[in-house]
Amino acid sequence: MSITKKLVMPAALAALVGSTSFASAATEINWWHGMGGTNGDRINKMAEDFNASQSDYKVVPTYKGNYSEVMTGAIAAFRAKQQPHIVQVFEVGTATMMAAKGAIYPVEKMMNDAGVPFDKSDYLPAVVSYYQTPEGELLSMPFNSSTPVMWYNKDAFKKAGVAKVPETWNEVKDASDKLRAAGYKCGFSFGWQSWVMIETFGAWHNSPMSTRENGFAGLDVEFTFNNDLMKKHFNNLASWSKDGTFAYGGRRGDSLPMFVNQECGIWMNTSAYYGALKTQAKFDFGQAMLPYYDDVVEKPQNSIIGGATLWVLQGHDKEEYKGVAEFMKYLSSPDVQAWWHQETGYVPITNAAYELSKKQGFYEKNPGTDIAIQQLSLNEPTSNSRGVRFGNFVQIRDVINEEMEAIWSGDKTAEQGLDDAVKRGNDLLRKFEKANK
Repeated sequence: MSITKKLVMPAALAALVGSTSFASAATEINWWHGMGGTNGDRINKMAEDFNASQSDYKVVPTYKGNYSEVMTGAIAAFRAKQQPHIVQVFEVGTATMMAAKGAIYPVEKMMNDAGVPFDKSDYLPAVVSYYQTPEGELLSMPFNSSTPVMWYNKDAFKKAGVAKVPETWNEVKDASDKLRAAGYKCGFSFGWQSWVMIETFGAWHNSPMSTRENGFAGLDVEFTFNNDLMKKHFNNLASWSKDGTFAYGGRRGDSLPMFVNQECGIWMNTSAYYGALKTQAKFDFGQAMLPYYDDVVEKPQNSIIGGATLWVLQGHDKEEYKGVAEFMKYLSSPDVQAWWHQETGYVPITNAAYELSKKQGFYEKNPGTDIAIQQLSLNEPTSNSRGVRFGNFVQIRDVINEEMEAIWSGDKTAEQGLDDAVKRGNDLLRKFEKANK
């Protein structure tokens, strides 16, 4: 054996041992999320790319079921002292997370404590304002934010002679009549019905869903969405459900096949279905702003966000939070956010990601893909259109869904269903208020 080999082998061995010990020293960051399928694959890719970009931290994403299951599972894990560092929670869980005393590490404070640069002005105002305290502190990191839009089948419109994309509800009715006359089973359907047809519909018409600034100003809140505007709208929907203008297809995204299979020519649901429609729709489709009643308002106000944010849980070491902060910074970077936005239809959470998407020509090549951003930024949000923040809102949405289904089936009138939804919802609000005083 030569002297050279004798020298090289120990050096190589030392390098191998050194790299192994270094790799094993990587600080693990656990991220629980509620995205399966293709979006779950995209989450895995972002974690893998971050892990490959540095060697100090390793983010481990884990799918934990739907949004409700992720939130309740994370709270249970915290009580058992087995909590992840990061948990993805949908927007209606905001008040519940805020009330989880001692469990939450506000993301703005966490970023500052970790010494990682963070500027709230980088984020789209309509997105970041939803997750702030009354004092302006950001509680959770915006991640997958969306808003409802109106998807439409361009080929069906052409076949049915619908020359203009509807802007008002009267125009939606006229377009639906033409679609049905052309052989389509129904004019329109929608999903996530409480979010789209009550929460966003109210904001779109600058009409409150409740007292106390839709729950942002306090727990002593009362629902008011059984108002004249909502009863007018639900009477129309109930009537249209009888003649095929509107067809109900389920509470969340269950009605997607009705649009993809060309049963309905119009579908109102989250902008985040862009990725799914790109792969599933065998026709030319577009997206447009939600319709409004032009005899109620001269023009729409603004839509509200849905989707989820990333909450940081207490109980971990300082060095681990440094890794969490670095990962949050990475996720918010223009390249990552522009990619996520263009792949999924979720809005870019930062101005820089939006500008990068424009510079890359994404909106020119894919007309309509900036509709969600336009809707969210249409006007300065009011106390009626900033969003909604209610305790027990996961359960309340179930109540609203039950009452809406009773209206569609004809078991209740619009007035009965809305009044009952308000009464039952208020009971749950009082329970939450009592438990968190």
